[in-house]
Formats: sequence, C-alpha cells, structure tokens
Amino acid sequence: QVQLVESGGGLVQAGGSLRLSCEASGSILSIFTMYWYRQAPGKQRELVATMTTAGVATYADSVKGRFTISRDNAKNTVYLQMNSLKPEDTAVYYCNAPRVVTIRGRTEYDIWGQGTHLTVSS
Repeated sequence: QVQLVESGGGLVQAGGSLRLSCEASGSILSIFTMYWYRQAPGKQRELVATMTTAGVATYADSVKGRFTISRDNAKNTVYLQMNSLKPEDTAVYYCNAPRVVTIRGRTEYDIWGQGTHLTVSS
C-alpha cells in the first residue's frame, strides 16, 4: 500500500523560510501529478501547488513568487520551498497523489499524507 509522509513543518517567524518534504513509499513504479494543499484553522482545505511528472508547476495566487514546488522522481519525493512566510500561511500542509502505479501493476488513487503543521509568527 502506498503511503505519503510529510515532514519539515514547524514554527518560523514572518519573513522566514522553510522546506516541506513529502516522501512516498510502497513499491512505487510511477506517481503522476502531485499536489500540496493546506488547511488553516476554521477554513477549507485549499490547493497550494501542483507539479506534473514533466515538471510543470502551478501555484495558488496567494503563494506565487514565494513558494516553489519541486520533485525528485528517483526518491519519490515532492518538496515545497516556502520563502517570505506570512502569518496567513499558518496551516496544516498536506501532500496528495491522485494516482500512483505500483511495481505490481496496481493503481492506487487519491492518497493523502497525515499533514505537517506550519506556524508563522508575526
């Protein structure tokens, strides 16, 4: 069974930087587009960034120019580099893989990590 594990969250001052990681495990052959979402207290989950297998990235307007998504296909890991952090970036950050193919030829859908907390203090 494919699993996603996020790491790298924590407490940072406004203006600071942090890098989140999301590692996939479980006899993976290929992972298609990967996503970073976040959910702030009392708010709905929102899409932050996406990256296709070809390396095409897209961003929410709220993070454009400050966040950078990247992936290392050999490590089955996606990263989110966050710079110029603001208090409004405080949230639980989740990675998501809508479609993963395992080496046994099985396809798993809509896989989520457990989330990692980011708190940005003003």
